[in-house]
Amino acid sequence: MTGIVIAVASSPAHTMSKPIREAIRLLAGLGVADDAHQGVTVKHRSRVARDPTQPNLRQVHLIHGELLDELEAAGFLVPPGRMGENVTTRGIDLLGLPTGARLRLGAEAVVEVTGLRNPCRQLDGLAPGLMAATLGRDADGNLVRKAGVMAVVLADGIVRAGDAVRIILPSGSPRPLAPV
Repeated sequence: MTGIVIAVASSPAHTMSKPIREAIRLLAGLGVADDAHQGVTVKHRSRVARDPTQPNLRQVHLIHGELLDELEAAGFLVPPGRMGENVTTRGIDLLGLPTGARLRLGAEAVVEVTGLRNPCRQLDGLAPGLMAATLGRDADGNLVRKAGVMAVVLADGIVRAGDAVRIILPSGSPRPLAPV
């Protein structure tokens, strides 16, 4: 299964939106170089307030471009990077991946999916109702979080728009994604 990177973004400041870049550098065990969420321990402000020693399972945020299409059809103009993601993909069912799936981004970089992004109210600051638009219900009425996945970096590398995304599924029984 392969997809494509359609955009990359990073920000040295704790901002909701991240500017689009020509390329980002992923650093093993740390995240995106020069990004506010880079580090071994958690960098998201709410999580730092609870326990700054937690491991950073949210080094890289990935969103599927198909979500942006869905949001546009619902009346929200959300370009890549706007919801704080570092990597926007197309052609990969990110939400359907199991915990521990690895993604090779481009020639060298490898990330391991740790879980789902739990959308927060800050999204409503971008557009009223955006947070609710990133949530849904499955056929059984269970909450579905659609705002992308989080990952840690296993192998360094440069990632650019146009790079291939290749999935490496973990062995054993798949574990469904849960919020991290």
